[in-house]
Amino acid sequence: MKTYPAPSLAEWLADRPFTLAMSSGFFGFFAHFGVVKALAENGIHPARFTGSSAGALVGASVAAGCSLSALESRLLSLKKDDFWDPSPGLGLLAGNHFRDMLGQLLPVTELANSSRPVAVSAWHGRHRRTRVLRSGNAVEAIYASCAVPGLFQPARIDGQRYWDGGIADRHGLAGTWPGERVLYHHLQSRSPWRSRQSQALVPPQRPNLVTLTIDALPRSGPNKLAQGYLALEHAYDATQRALSQPITVGRVHVFANDMEKPGCPQSEQPG
Repeated sequence: MKTYPAPSLAEWLADRPFTLAMSSGFFGFFAHFGVVKALAENGIHPARFTGSSAGALVGASVAAGCSLSALESRLLSLKKDDFWDPSPGLGLLAGNHFRDMLGQLLPVTELANSSRPVAVSAWHGRHRRTRVLRSGNAVEAIYASCAVPGLFQPARIDGQRYWDGGIADRHGLAGTWPGERVLYHHLQSRSPWRSRQSQALVPPQRPNLVTLTIDALPRSGPNKLAQGYLALEHAYDATQRALSQPITVGRVHVFANDMEKPGCPQSEQPG
């Protein structure tokens, strides 16, 4: 029986429309943006976006019509004071600085009016389950998906409290459909509140889903924003290389900064 070579990632993406799904991962939005930027510069544009937390922040901003140059400028100028607003409540930060920043960045106020369809995952506190948000106040929906418990106070939507979508949907895939063509950017994690055996840390496999993983990305956080800037650059470079790589068992795996050699230290995004 004749066999055919596996398509490259770029060939697979160009074949038919696809959805870009992006995982949660604390300050992994820098790396997510690097992936989106590399795709766009190669003329590859997702038909729609889904994501949790860091993935929701980037995906919803791009889907809403925010220009990549404006989003990159905002990320590369990000300072701790831009989102750091401690206040008594169910979390260290009130989140109002974060909401203000989103309001200045987003060109739409209603999530359903985004230029491209988008679905973000958030955790419904009362019902203790993931809810997929496709409409409503865009700022509050994104904030809800990013509201890390303990760090940010919960979002309020229709009088209900919502927290980070990565609590139960770390992959950010709850807003996708069975059989849908999906490119999934998986931020690898060593989160202290997940066991090493947690299925949330394992890249999923299913028909028509291709997972992109990038090893050795710099780890960022509120006090290490400069590492985030590096993560953006490294994820961009790695994605450029990944596009020419063949898809192997539904996955393309590359190293950040072209460090594909034995013994290379692998730092990973928390999530």
